[in-house]
Amino acid sequence: MDDQRTDALAANETPAERRINAILATNGERPATLMLATAESCTGGGVAARLTAVAGASDYFQGGIVAYSNEAKAKLLGVSRETLATRGAVSAECAREMAEGARHALDAAIAVSTTGIAGPGGATARKPVGLVYIAVATPEGVQAEEFHFPGGRAVITDAAAEAALLMLLRAVEGYVNG
Repeated sequence: MDDQRTDALAANETPAERRINAILATNGERPATLMLATAESCTGGGVAARLTAVAGASDYFQGGIVAYSNEAKAKLLGVSRETLATRGAVSAECAREMAEGARHALDAAIAVSTTGIAGPGGATARKPVGLVYIAVATPEGVQAEEFHFPGGRAVITDAAAEAALLMLLRAVEGYVNG
């Protein structure tokens, strides 16, 4: 990204976590039950870190679960062992179960999850480095999306956290507006 593009982003775009905060920070208008949670694997807590870096996040952020191993995904988030065995930890199904598990475990209205392969190892022909699944669970259901991010480990995890926050922002806007 060139310097002009970076400057334009800084000047004209508000990060997703700040937009979420603007919607949900206590101002007397937000629904009292609208709490958020995260379930993270490949981002290692990066989504939660970005949310909590904004003052006022304690008004709406319940917490996050970093479930890196399959065992943690099963025990902490309720991901079924069948899903892990047949679909794998890097799958839309796993991402959906992670998000729903975090929503219930942390008593949140909306939860976002990330699972993927940040590299440099761990890839297969069917699941290359940069493959990430992100899901958002709301009371209305769970939506998962597949992403393919280029670059090294840090670039992939940053891109996945950004995509997760944007999906979370859309879910928050949908919940509040409608």
